[in-house]
Amino acid sequence: MTTIRVAHSPDSDDAFMFWAVLHGEVDAEGLELVAETHDTEALNALADEERIDVLAVSAARYGTIADRYVLLPHGASVGRGYGPVVVAREPRTLASLSGKRVAVPGPRTTAYLVLRILLDAFEPVVVPIAPYETVWRTLRDGEVDAALVIHEGRLTYEREGFALVCDIGRAWTDAKGLPLPLGVNVIRRGLGPELIARVSRVCARSIAWALAHRDRLMREMTNTPLDAAGLDRYLAMYANADTQAMAPDVVRAMAELFSEARKRGLLATTPVIELAP
Repeated sequence: MTTIRVAHSPDSDDAFMFWAVLHGEVDAEGLELVAETHDTEALNALADEERIDVLAVSAARYGTIADRYVLLPHGASVGRGYGPVVVAREPRTLASLSGKRVAVPGPRTTAYLVLRILLDAFEPVVVPIAPYETVWRTLRDGEVDAALVIHEGRLTYEREGFALVCDIGRAWTDAKGLPLPLGVNVIRRGLGPELIARVSRVCARSIAWALAHRDRLMREMTNTPLDAAGLDRYLAMYANADTQAMAPDVVRAMAELFSEARKRGLLATTPVIELAP
């Protein structure tokens, strides 16, 4: 049996797509997938170590690791007219945050990169997204002027009493006419073509099983800050047909994201986007 090391976030969409293979519900083709969980920015940092075979990272992060990892053609989290949100204690415009302190989940996240594209100048303050209470407290105590919120937090900020400043997924789509790829799964090139193809098949099978058994899986997923209705909404947004197969417009959107980042000096080179089988 061949061991494949996997790392993903504890967020609902990541847990959803790996659940079946980690719990023996699908044919693993002789592979044993062993998983660990980390927050999004920690996962982005793990790519530098190359000890993980399959890694859930920010789409923006792929721009700096394409030489070592191939993009899996499934497992993506995509915002189609929605995405991470900038929130504040009171209503205000995005432009009013120029030069202000904004809590961000990490400098290698897609959300941060898109905000850098949308807002010329702000002072980023890295506040890990987990636990969410840290972000809310930082904003409520006035340590920052606004917060860039990803994952389930984009559905819970209102109940925390905060106001929407900007949905950056909507702003990106309005500007580019494209969806916003937020998270992707990558696989280490060092595994070799045959093993990469086998792992890809197994991961695709796990996602297909999850989509076919969605109600059961929702009952199994208890490690979430969302209630049943919120979880249903979140999975509809980020664990869907885009997760099962990466559509051509998502690949184009990644290319556009990297192009915009390169123009602004936020990316040293423009990577070639290569998808595994």
